[in-house]
Amino acid sequence: MVRRTKEEALATRNLILDTAELLFQQHGVSRTSLHEIAQAAGLTRGAIYWHFKDKADLFNAMMERATLPLEESVCSLDSAAAEDPLEHIRGNLLSALKLTTTSPQARRVFEIATHKVEYVAELLAVRDRHLAGRNECLAHVEMALKAAQQRGLISSKAPARSVALGLHALVDGLIQNWMLDPEAFDLVRVGRHVIDAYLGGLKAPAEPAATPRRKLRLVAA
Repeated sequence: MVRRTKEEALATRNLILDTAELLFQQHGVSRTSLHEIAQAAGLTRGAIYWHFKDKADLFNAMMERATLPLEESVCSLDSAAAEDPLEHIRGNLLSALKLTTTSPQARRVFEIATHKVEYVAELLAVRDRHLAGRNECLAHVEMALKAAQQRGLISSKAPARSVALGLHALVDGLIQNWMLDPEAFDLVRVGRHVIDAYLGGLKAPAEPAATPRRKLRLVAA
């Protein structure tokens, strides 16, 4: 009986989150009330408050259930275990692009987090959560880039933090532009091109070949 009650509670929680996702995507977070979510889910407001203390709490639970593509892929970077940190970064970023194109839920949550939310009033807590996730991912990329610099795979002229910020902005911007018009370009193919161009530009220049010394011929006086 207790197990059934827990299963029912979990089912209700998931129903609330599913409904919130759809309404947030359609109307935006600020324009969607908990009362509207309850109505659309066929529940009472009391049922909403049983699981979530407010809209920000519900929103964060939705985000945690379906992590953003970049967080899902990039935060798994482990530079210490990677023989080639650059290739590891590249593979994880491409995985983020593929996840965006193949997972409707990941795409929906990304759209809500980037285009359908205003960080005001109670949703300021959502901004803090978003920034925390972004900073964690940047830290992983920065660590991998530092490993690549130490191994001489890329130039150390630019700080690894700056390079990581540029790479994150590049991929995040690609996903946002693609979501505005998915028919405009192939996200994975174009993403592969620009990621390769960016990472290729970071590679340390090859050492110039030594010029052979010419032998001096001694001429007898």
